[in-house]
Amino acid sequence: MQYISVIMKVQISDIVSGKDRNKKIDYEFEIPQFDFEGTKIKSAGSCHVDGIISANNYVLMLNAEIKVNLEMICSRCLDTFIYPIDIDIEERFTTNSKSQDDEAVVVFDDVLDITEIVETSIISTLPIKRICKDDCKGLCQECGCNLNFNTCSCNNEDVDIRFEALRGLFDNKEV
Repeated sequence: MQYISVIMKVQISDIVSGKDRNKKIDYEFEIPQFDFEGTKIKSAGSCHVDGIISANNYVLMLNAEIKVNLEMICSRCLDTFIYPIDIDIEERFTTNSKSQDDEAVVVFDDVLDITEIVETSIISTLPIKRICKDDCKGLCQECGCNLNFNTCSCNNEDVDIRFEALRGLFDNKEV
């Protein structure tokens, strides 16, 4: 599934031929809203990819920084919050199909599309459990009140429903 609609292609023929040994990359774009594990995630501003591609013989090194703020919904309280992403990536490519470098991805064209790398890097940094803050209290299970901002008078005693029938035995016991 393609999440980012911008195509980030870098002409690498100059780097491979030796004319330029480094090429600066600088992209700024808007990430459209996308679904991730059943949740809609959208950007709260533009995404910035800044870096350099350098060559060492047939191996190309991409070193870049990705910065974006994503708007997410907290798993506990259902409020919207901003999740900042600021990551550094390093990827290796080669134009030599017989390269012994196991970590390098072989590129058969003189244009390198880094869109998928950026997408994968952003998605891989997303937390499994999206929480607005570490001490988020969530919602009351009885009335739905956001416990971060309000208190309620509901009985919030945490009882395993499998043992609920046994509760009556202890409540009526005479001393």
